[in-house]
Amino acid sequence: MRSVSSAAEITIHRTGELTQSLRRAWHRAMDESPEYANPFLAPEFAIGVGRFRGGARVAVLHEDGEPVGFFPYERGTLGVGRAIGLGLSDCQALVHRPGVGWDTQDLLRACGLASFEFDHLVADQKPFEASVTGTFASPVIDLEYGDDSYPEWLRATYPGHARTTLKKERRLGRDAGEVRFVFDERDPEVLRTLMRWKSAQYRRTGRMDRFSRPWIVDLVEYLFQVREAYFTGVMSVLYAGERPVAVHFGPRSRTVLAAWFTAYDPGFHRYSPGLMMHLRLAEAARREGVRLVDWGRGDKEYKDWLKTRDLRVAEGFATRAHPVAAAHRMVRRPVRGLRNTVLAHPALREPADRLLRTVGALRAQKAAPDRIAVPGRIGVPGPVAASDSTAASGTD
Repeated sequence: MRSVSSAAEITIHRTGELTQSLRRAWHRAMDESPEYANPFLAPEFAIGVGRFRGGARVAVLHEDGEPVGFFPYERGTLGVGRAIGLGLSDCQALVHRPGVGWDTQDLLRACGLASFEFDHLVADQKPFEASVTGTFASPVIDLEYGDDSYPEWLRATYPGHARTTLKKERRLGRDAGEVRFVFDERDPEVLRTLMRWKSAQYRRTGRMDRFSRPWIVDLVEYLFQVREAYFTGVMSVLYAGERPVAVHFGPRSRTVLAAWFTAYDPGFHRYSPGLMMHLRLAEAARREGVRLVDWGRGDKEYKDWLKTRDLRVAEGFATRAHPVAAAHRMVRRPVRGLRNTVLAHPALREPADRLLRTVGALRAQKAAPDRIAVPGRIGVPGPVAASDSTAASGTD
């Protein structure tokens, strides 16, 4: 294995300063290793985050003057670092060309980081292995499955579910108008509808409302406009008549679609429009050249039904010998450990979920009289409910 271990061979760049030649080299590294084909690992995602997060940076590893590795991260106060878009990104890595290695301590020192936190690190990032505190299943859909297409495999494997879903789709068409699906809808008003639905879902289920944070709203709106080969913001919509009943927004690369934000109109919940959305999305994505749908880590019943296999992703903390690193790890590791313990045990997860829903209901009841929807400002949600299903753990 080639090794890049000297800090003198690592340069640090603001995301907006990445040149076209650096982006091409980054794209080449994505092409050469299938595990780096995820759109969250593309320079375009890092650039998008960097527009709204001042600490976003990219460390570029060089060998003989040639850029061979790219490490996107966010640097916070006192050198506390995190994977870029942590909490939103469902795939993280130091993207590099085959055979390139690095020394983690030298990397952190060059980046000015005391610690680096990650929660969706791809497999085989060997220099980070000593920093891993846990590994988790991350379900995916292989759209070419053996000799069959994915829809054929799904119907053969789960015939009862498939028949029930198709029956509900026919009923929806009779009750509300012709059911149609648009893979790449460009109407920004529908994107705003999705975010309002999702915001209401977060509040109702007692979870942190991501769309109450203006920078996340701005990031999603920006990524919706990105139309590049290695990163395209794709919004898919299931319509009944002229009315959207389920919406998904997520990025795609050349071959991978990342499931990200999904919600549906709760008035149609008995038709299972979210499940219809996922099935239509997989079928359409295959026709568009996508070979893999990545759900991100997280236990959901619909993921267990739709997936063809699991990838493994890791969470943990890479640290240097530094008092800030020790303090950060001391605070963050128990929080992550408690969350993972609850999620891993249904006997704990179900009561915790009920408690969150109770808190969400009380919070919504208290806020309802004062809630005003502000046109054009998605971060101030209107009184619209949403589905309880989410596309990825980053959006739970």
